[in-house]
Amino acid sequence: MIKILHLITSFGLGGAETNLWRLACHMDRSRFANVVVTMTPTKPDQGTVEPTPEEAGVPFFTLGMQRGTPDPLSAARLLRIVRRVRPQILQTWLYHADLMGLLVGKFARVPVIAWNLRCSFMDMTEYSRVSKYVLRTLVALSPFPNAVLANSQSGLRFHEALGYKPRRWMWIPNSLDLERFRPDPIAKGRLQSELGLGPDALLVGLVARFDPMKDHKNFIEAARLLTHDNPRIHFVLAGRRVDSANDEIAGLIAETGVADRFHLLGLRHDVNRIVPGFDIACSSSYSEGFSNTIAEAMACGVPCVATDVGDSALIIANTGKAVPPRDPQAFAQACREILSLPPERRRRLSQCARASVEQRFSLSSVVARYERLYEQLAPTTLHNLTTPI
Repeated sequence: MIKILHLITSFGLGGAETNLWRLACHMDRSRFANVVVTMTPTKPDQGTVEPTPEEAGVPFFTLGMQRGTPDPLSAARLLRIVRRVRPQILQTWLYHADLMGLLVGKFARVPVIAWNLRCSFMDMTEYSRVSKYVLRTLVALSPFPNAVLANSQSGLRFHEALGYKPRRWMWIPNSLDLERFRPDPIAKGRLQSELGLGPDALLVGLVARFDPMKDHKNFIEAARLLTHDNPRIHFVLAGRRVDSANDEIAGLIAETGVADRFHLLGLRHDVNRIVPGFDIACSSSYSEGFSNTIAEAMACGVPCVATDVGDSALIIANTGKAVPPRDPQAFAQACREILSLPPERRRRLSQCARASVEQRFSLSSVVARYERLYEQLAPTTLHNLTTPI
């Protein structure tokens, strides 16, 4: 039995959290035992993940750190958890967890430490001084983990260019829950009814938390351009802090002069019921690694328009459109082209999108890749397991 302790910065609805939880819940329990630790005091519940930790039988701990507040005692709390669990592998997810996990893991003599990178570019002018320091430190420490995983090929190249020099690189894409995200012929009518729209309304959607790299401004400007084309087009935005209480996003929408075309749903736990109702699903980011929202929309049979960042163009292939980042004119034009396709061509795009992600990103295939990696890493360390930690 190989014990794996996963350390992640927080546990919301982001792609890293979703893929970590899928992995922990679906690995072969006769060969692997998973434990999850978050740095901040967030715990997945029925509203954020299925199954819950109690239902899944996955031990879950939190270090209780407050976001943006240094807490040296959290390292001691993590050390106690590591000594209690005695993992063969410490798998960290996202930069702050990579740094803490490496320092504590080395001190605790964890046999194998692996990092997991989840982005392909970061505009550091948008982030704090602490985040900049953490990234510079990770570049210097990158030879120390046993392996560094990236969920996108572009992310791997980006971190190589930053100066990462790991012992071993691995590319493992994100996984998809193809049972949860699937075509739903009644989803569009259901969503139109929820929004108070008629059956002829066209729905262009963006599912993304409010974060600088998601570039909601780009999407909103492209949407403004599209409103001149057709009075039937409406824009549906969902994600953490994407609601009327967010003055920044409300201001951007007000500036368009067509605020009635925008529908802010905020954080939703039923995204799999919303996305199949879109006519187009969008990703307007200036930075992505592997875009979960694009792959999930494709699994729902929805054509996608995404900025050509990270592996988005690779994911979409010939089933949608990839455009330059921060170019709302190009984004709007790509949406026009898809909306103008004849119904039969749209239907074929839908079928091809679903088939493409089924073949490349199924949950079972991605979990199997992690299992093979962990089995490769662990055997060389098994002789250390009798050594007290």
